[in-house]
Amino acid sequence: MSEKKQKAVGTAPGKAILFGEHAVVYGRPAIAVPVFEVQARAEVELGELGQGTVVHAKDLGLRLILTDGPSDNPLCAIVWKTLAHLEIPPQPDIVVSVESTVPIARGLGSGAAVSTAIVRALASYFGKRLTDRVISDLVYEAEQLYHGTPSGIDNTVVAFGKPVYFVRGRTLEIFGAKAPFTLTIADTGILSATKDVVSDVRRAYENSRSQYERLFDEIGQIAQEGRAAMESGDIQEIGHLMNRNHALLKEIDVSCPELDRLAQAALAAGALGAKLSGAGRGGNLLALTTPETREQVEASLRAAGAKRIIVTEVSSSCD
Repeated sequence: MSEKKQKAVGTAPGKAILFGEHAVVYGRPAIAVPVFEVQARAEVELGELGQGTVVHAKDLGLRLILTDGPSDNPLCAIVWKTLAHLEIPPQPDIVVSVESTVPIARGLGSGAAVSTAIVRALASYFGKRLTDRVISDLVYEAEQLYHGTPSGIDNTVVAFGKPVYFVRGRTLEIFGAKAPFTLTIADTGILSATKDVVSDVRRAYENSRSQYERLFDEIGQIAQEGRAAMESGDIQEIGHLMNRNHALLKEIDVSCPELDRLAQAALAAGALGAKLSGAGRGGNLLALTTPETREQVEASLRAAGAKRIIVTEVSSSCD
């Protein structure tokens, strides 16, 4: 076993799905980008001998003790899975503490960010090095507890921390935009449980397969065109595609009046595009803004009911 440190820290960003949510669950491509303005942070340190492996979720006020087997609690599960991968038994004297500024149940990848931070902190604590791919795979296992049948895009973009073009089970490509662009992220204030929304879409799909296959095909095509627009630096086209994607997500019935109101407010204030991001039925709206329109769009979103605004820049480099 590698020698333990006195303390180790791991961090991970949030994420936003730019194109392709829901359709990605059914094998179509999607694009996601990291959001570094919100972060999860995990810290592993030596505790009292005999206390066991303690998991302390500061934001939730939870203090859990890892048992001798896998747990249905995602926080305990990711600790257990990481220790098992590192071939290290549950420890009698460590504390895994986690806190996060990534909003919960808002489509910004809170669960994946927390799990990724925990994996990184544990690996560092025990002097081990894990690739981003291995971290992503471990986090995916915990994501199944959060989301039931996750696409895998959250753990991928959060673990790699770069824009990702993703097709479930087939394609994972890190890429960059030719020109940077700014996303203004507006929070509806409505909690949205990804697992429930994905299950609802599954039921609707089973009842009307041909209709949903068509919708998913169109969304997948938008993701392909979105990548081309990003790589060519066509910001206007990115905005146009965001609007088309939002309209299709409304057809899938995963939008809500609050999201639609924010989208309309953003576009009226000069945003180049606007769409929901993540599961929908709450959570966040993405608005594509320019330096000239950013402040006006932000004011319009607040007036339309946005509870929180996060502004992030999608980098022009994939290095």
